[in-house]
Amino acid sequence: MNLRFASLLAVLALSAAAFAQSPASPALPYSPSLDLTSMDKSVDPCVDFYAYSCGGWQKANPIPPDQTSWSVYGKLYQDNLQFLRGILDQAAATKTGRNEATREIGDFYGACMNESLVNQRGLEAIRPQLKSINGLQGASQIAPLTASIVLPFGGTLLFDSGSTQDPDDSEKVIADLGEGGLGLPDRDYYTKQDAKSVEIRARYLVHVQKVFELLGEKPDAAKAHAEVVMRMETAMAQASWTRVEKRNPYNLKDKLDLAGLEKLAPAFNWPVYFREAKYPKFEIVNVESPKFFKQVNELIKTEPLDNWEAYLSFHLVDAYSRFLSQPFIDENFNFYNAYLRGAKEQQPRWRRCVQYTDYNLGEALGQAYVAKVFSPELKAQALDMVTRIEDAMRARVQQLDWMSDTTKKQAVIKLERMRNKIGYPDKWRDYSSIRLTADDFAGDIERAGAFEQHRQINKIGKPVDHGEWDMSAATVNAYYNPQMNDINFPAGVLQPPLFDLRIDLAPNYGDTGGTIGHELTHAFDDEGSQFDAGGNLKNWWTEEDRKNFDARTQCVDDQYSSYIAVDDVHVNGKLTLGENVADLGGEILGYMAWQAKTAGLDLKPIDGLTPEQRFFIGFAQWDCSNMRPEDLRVRAATDPHAPGRFRINGVVANMPEFQKAFNCKAGQPMVRPEKEMCKVW
Repeated sequence: MNLRFASLLAVLALSAAAFAQSPASPALPYSPSLDLTSMDKSVDPCVDFYAYSCGGWQKANPIPPDQTSWSVYGKLYQDNLQFLRGILDQAAATKTGRNEATREIGDFYGACMNESLVNQRGLEAIRPQLKSINGLQGASQIAPLTASIVLPFGGTLLFDSGSTQDPDDSEKVIADLGEGGLGLPDRDYYTKQDAKSVEIRARYLVHVQKVFELLGEKPDAAKAHAEVVMRMETAMAQASWTRVEKRNPYNLKDKLDLAGLEKLAPAFNWPVYFREAKYPKFEIVNVESPKFFKQVNELIKTEPLDNWEAYLSFHLVDAYSRFLSQPFIDENFNFYNAYLRGAKEQQPRWRRCVQYTDYNLGEALGQAYVAKVFSPELKAQALDMVTRIEDAMRARVQQLDWMSDTTKKQAVIKLERMRNKIGYPDKWRDYSSIRLTADDFAGDIERAGAFEQHRQINKIGKPVDHGEWDMSAATVNAYYNPQMNDINFPAGVLQPPLFDLRIDLAPNYGDTGGTIGHELTHAFDDEGSQFDAGGNLKNWWTEEDRKNFDARTQCVDDQYSSYIAVDDVHVNGKLTLGENVADLGGEILGYMAWQAKTAGLDLKPIDGLTPEQRFFIGFAQWDCSNMRPEDLRVRAATDPHAPGRFRINGVVANMPEFQKAFNCKAGQPMVRPEKEMCKVW
């Protein structure tokens, strides 16, 4: 339930109250947190608890043709998009009397929805950037060029750049450089030699060639340029960290001064790059992958200028394809969504436009959303649950028989210093500096991306803003930030069927209680446990306790590595380790908090299900889902989460409380032998 995504300036003047009276936005449809029709009671819960809890949902909810997967989370997200559409339709249609924020979201969304104008402009929308690439006079110009061209959603050409909290002093913000430059979803797509990986690379070559043909090149020239792009990307991929290696924060820490950076990659003009990108003066930059930048340096030295023009042109166009005319949209969809992930048709344009608006102007749009769906009562109830989950964690730490008192003390200190952010930020981001127009959608995308890039860069040297959120209020997700040491629950995820005040506490604690526990446990998973209470990359464990912890997480790694995600592809137990540890720890905490909340109450069965059974079914039904095999294959390589079936069955198989609730017997699939049960937190 955790996604990796990223101060807050002034309060916007958006009139949320006016939107709250708008008839254009339908109410969010209600679905209970425990739905009997979602179950398949013909299945023995002790054999396959996921099928027992979600089998009915899976049959009743086939994957829509424009989706690569479908889930309870996904359905709520789509309901949110429909809700936000009403807000945006009104904002776009209202031309007079609008305040600044309403104009911003209305013009951005309206420009996106003006499909005829987008098609009419075609490639002309990014012609100036293409001309600057084609006008390269020498390798020395690669640095200022990459600084001047901003890709959508705050991206940059060739590598990632911006800022980060100092891993050694989390209250400071320093410059940061990271890997990038690839068109396929992960570096492993370039390095693996199995038949499917070879096929994907061949199909990617065809995609790159088609993009060059859309740029006006003849097939032979387009094919040659596609091969250049593939060769250069492969070299970068081979010098990139694996996703498992990226889970070790020490691998991503290499702090250099400017002289050290110039020594690392002297062929790239770093002073010019930082000047053109408008960086403030700084002394230290964190280079997340020195090996990658050494490889970029080698490519600058050895690749002809024509090859660099081809590489940069492709990445510019490929990144903007979704915001250009239909031929570019179609080619982007055909490869990335249809071929790689199995989608059967494109999402309707309005849905894409709502998503683009939410991503780029999420805190303007989020205010109207919060005013309609997130009451003070809802926030208070969510915060009460968070407090109870934290109490359970405090008690759980004291119960651990494998951890010393010294480390327990530090764990409790970290827990007590954790910040809880519920619903929405206290201050909303100010987007008024972005020049948005109703007749230049690609330009709006570029300027919104530049705004975010500059916002990140301008943090350097300033105090950390602990009120900042990395997700918009309407997002159906939650996350833990190890350097901030905070857990974040947007209003979008605190809606039925995930958080439901209309029904009993058991499924609520099984579902959202487990989610809260999940995010809290991320502070103590294989990655989060390496940061101290202040968010600094610092060991706070005794040597013996760390060995015990590693042995227990290895149990989780081994368990999930035995599961098959799709075809012959296993779940990557190391990539998914943090999420799996958090799933297990979170549900244990949710169960403890629920028991404490209901202590002394005479709880009765409802609908023939005991309170304990309802707790676990509520847990399972948050992740009812159907997934296309193509999407499962991509996720197996890139997603730190295991498929839903294993996230549920893998947890309950390690919980004696579940086995007691359903009277499971030794030897049944949902019952791991006592000596094999994974016990971390």
